Amino acid sequence: MKLSKIIIASSISVLAFLLQLLMVTSSCADSRESKATDAPAAYELEPVVITAPAMETPLEVQFDPKAAQQPIPPQDGAAILKTVPGFSVIRKGGTDGDPVFRGMSGSRLGILLDGQQIFGGCGGRMDPPTAYVYPDSYDRVTVLKGPQNVTSGPGYSAGVVLFEREFERFERPGIRFYADVVGGSFGRHDEIGDITAGNQSFYVRAIGTNSHSDDYKDGDGRKVHSNYTRWSLNGAIGWTPDKDTRLELSGAKSDGKAAYADRGMDGSKFARNNAALKFEKKNLSRLVEKVEAQLYYNYVDHVMDNYSLRTPGATVMAMNVDRRTTGGRLAATLGLAAQTKLIVGADAKQEVHSYRDSKLGLTSGDAATANYLGKGRIEDMRLDQIGLFGELAHSLASGDRLVGGLRVDHHKARDGRFCMGIPDDIGTGCAVVSGPMAAPMSDTHGMTDRRTLPSGFIRYEGSISRNVTWVAGLGHGERFPDYWEHGKLDPSSVTYATGKSVLMNLKPEKTTQLDVGGSWKAGEWSGSLSGFYNKIVDYILIRWMPAPSGVARNIDATTYGFEGDLAYRLSPAWTATAAVAYVHGNNDTDDKPLAQQQPLEFRLGAQYDNHVYSFGALWRIVASQDRFDVGSGNIVMNGMDIGQTPGFGVFSINAGWRPMKNALLTAGIDNLIDKTYAEHLSRTGAAAPGYLVPANTRINEPGRTFWVKATYTF
Repeated sequence: MKLSKIIIASSISVLAFLLQLLMVTSSCADSRESKATDAPAAYELEPVVITAPAMETPLEVQFDPKAAQQPIPPQDGAAILKTVPGFSVIRKGGTDGDPVFRGMSGSRLGILLDGQQIFGGCGGRMDPPTAYVYPDSYDRVTVLKGPQNVTSGPGYSAGVVLFEREFERFERPGIRFYADVVGGSFGRHDEIGDITAGNQSFYVRAIGTNSHSDDYKDGDGRKVHSNYTRWSLNGAIGWTPDKDTRLELSGAKSDGKAAYADRGMDGSKFARNNAALKFEKKNLSRLVEKVEAQLYYNYVDHVMDNYSLRTPGATVMAMNVDRRTTGGRLAATLGLAAQTKLIVGADAKQEVHSYRDSKLGLTSGDAATANYLGKGRIEDMRLDQIGLFGELAHSLASGDRLVGGLRVDHHKARDGRFCMGIPDDIGTGCAVVSGPMAAPMSDTHGMTDRRTLPSGFIRYEGSISRNVTWVAGLGHGERFPDYWEHGKLDPSSVTYATGKSVLMNLKPEKTTQLDVGGSWKAGEWSGSLSGFYNKIVDYILIRWMPAPSGVARNIDATTYGFEGDLAYRLSPAWTATAAVAYVHGNNDTDDKPLAQQQPLEFRLGAQYDNHVYSFGALWRIVASQDRFDVGSGNIVMNGMDIGQTPGFGVFSINAGWRPMKNALLTAGIDNLIDKTYAEHLSRTGAAAPGYLVPANTRINEPGRTFWVKATYTF
């Protein structure tokens, strides 16, 4: 279906709804308007975000993850990022989708949790970093676009996402509390509690979350293998002897399980243990404005099997993988002059990945679990990184700013694999498997790939007037291949049985990108627009089919696109909003489309909010995607193009009520017309017993979904 047909078909229902909404609310708008205008600021809680978070600047989006969202309030980090223009999510089931920004995924997009780099354990990307994020447990999410940042880690060519917890020092003894509950269709329920108590010298914070959903149904009423349960506990204790000093010790523990519609196994364990120590000191001298230091430890213990969350076949399977990430960061902000600031620092991390799996041929889940638990773990890869960075910002007399940064990183990846595929029972060789899946010994066992890579950018931030700003920046980033890419087959592999490791032959990606944009405000109008043009040398492309599956090679590629948002305030209570995102990718080496690029997307919304009641509507319109490369894709297991995707339009509504200044009740209906559709970047389905999802087709999105969220804070 073409985009024009979708717009025509959906516009009648949208206009009818908005007209009815205007008639209902206009009669009470006058009586509420004076009350709304006179309401104190503390009374104005965040409204429902119905279109997309607006850009703070053309290259930055910042928003409150606790604010009510439509679609249904998200349960993980990928789901909340999908509300930001330019993002899409590769769906696997009901949770743990893989975020994609401007057609870039995996380690091209940095995900930092309170400054910490975290990586999942699954070789098939069951658990991307965002799988360990419960959005409501954070206070702020910031998206930094493109290679325009050198202080947040190495090689993030697409951009960086910062999930952050804020802290405000207690001036007197007190307690801060936040809680919300979510209920919805398909057995969905979420609960969160966040409490902080302290005085001028000390504070303690504790956060608990829980989220669950049964299998959802698509618009045709077909059940999708997608149920999940996940929980987390976070705690922190801090010392604040004065307003400029803070020392914090924190920890986290979480676990969960998730059923997947895209593969023959599910995730039955997602255990994470975390510890971190953070120090910050401000105003040390006229030169040293701030010093910050952080040490952290993240351990992920992940189990995948085909018997815990589904009916297994004749043979049961299980694999237990883990990843230990330790790292740290030290930085200082220097005031070189009144108009000039310099951030200098260093960061480092080490990742150690290991595995153990069940013996082949077992016929019960208990036997498979006991078998892998009885084995020792085998380290299959170790990655080390250490980097130095500096970022300088200079304010000009006109008020404009010139910003530039440089960093250099030294990387190492050591191959500990004995086998390219299924290992034997003791992990020092390959299992005896006949046929095309027989695996060879790793030809790079014990070898280490070493690289020293530079990155940098320069950016001009200007203004035409108080209400019109613009930015232009040129950035270059070099990205070291990650665990998933280093573990793939070399292009010289003719069959899987004779496959060779790509570890020593895969080149780092080299991204050079131009970013431009502007933001403006004129009367009741406001908006932002950001665009990019990107040339990538040695882009790492994964081929999943034809066989052998999982071949990685370097190509040259070009991508370009834009994101924009627009708002018009019709009255003090009524606002109309719009957002758009587009990306175009080309494989220059093979002269064909670059795989796994999301299609053109629009979001149109309208909202009424008089500070007591609110109503809103969201119309999401996605064009068809006819640019694809069948069989090619990214590091997500079988995350590949399978052909053209039709366009679609989805209409959703919401309402809210503030019974008191500290409470907010919101409710919504997503996919109001119960449309059956799938995203272009969805993973291909895998048939599971008792489910009607055909293999090698995209996974359909949820059908009509009802939800309600209650929030209380003091």
